Amino acid sequence: MFINYNNNPLDTKHYDTARLRQEFLTESLFNPEQITLVYSHIDRVVALGVSASKQTLKLNDYVDDKAFGTDFFLQRRELGIINLGPKAEVRCNDKVYVLENLDALYLGQGEQNIEFTSLEDSYTSLYCLSAPAHHAYPSRIITRSQAKVVELGSLENANARVINQYLHPDVLPTCQLCMGATHLEPGSVWNTMPAHTHERRMEAYLYFNVKPEQVVFHYMGQPEETRHIVVRDKQLVLSPSWSIHSGCGTQNYSFVWGMLGENQTFDDMDFVDMDTLR
Repeated sequence: MFINYNNNPLDTKHYDTARLRQEFLTESLFNPEQITLVYSHIDRVVALGVSASKQTLKLNDYVDDKAFGTDFFLQRRELGIINLGPKAEVRCNDKVYVLENLDALYLGQGEQNIEFTSLEDSYTSLYCLSAPAHHAYPSRIITRSQAKVVELGSLENANARVINQYLHPDVLPTCQLCMGATHLEPGSVWNTMPAHTHERRMEAYLYFNVKPEQVVFHYMGQPEETRHIVVRDKQLVLSPSWSIHSGCGTQNYSFVWGMLGENQTFDDMDFVDMDTLR
């Protein structure tokens, strides 16, 4: 498990490209026949990339007993999963969940013995986020058709996009974790511009549907001290509450956003005037 430490914005503005990528970007979250974990001190979020074949991967084999100071991973945590790949199976205790592409799964506090398997002849791409939890809400699948759909932007501004809200108060209860997937329409490349911050929540961006010959420029930093990171397919950026988080691609793409922190109010954002950006 890679441990990511929190960052002070006054220090971050002095980072060069290599240091920015080291601190905020995970380039290899999905590795065949592995569960890759990234633990961040930013609101204690844990990101997982699960790349299983028909040979089952057990989360217990990848979580050290001392890593979280608990008897099992979700003893004091909740977990959200979005399937970015082929049909997959997730098991915990005596329950079995089958996820089609772009289905999501919420596992509440207390779930144990979590296992992952591909149901097709290719590796899974199960992207997971975990947040600290203090209440056990019911586990359930949220299919792509059950997500709350919000359409934003326009082709004129190159930001026409569809937001699918899976783990969201309007869809199901969670302790603090929110997750969804945003898909940009052909001809659109910008997400979340004008930019914003949210002092009460951190956010994680997992970019996908980025073609091999394309990239996304992820913009971060304080509004008056912006920086950027070049991101490729299935790479993860962690965004502290003080940082903007916006992307512009060389072609349309998708990303999974995940948030945790003080509240779950999706539009609780501190918008940044375009004249303020530097």
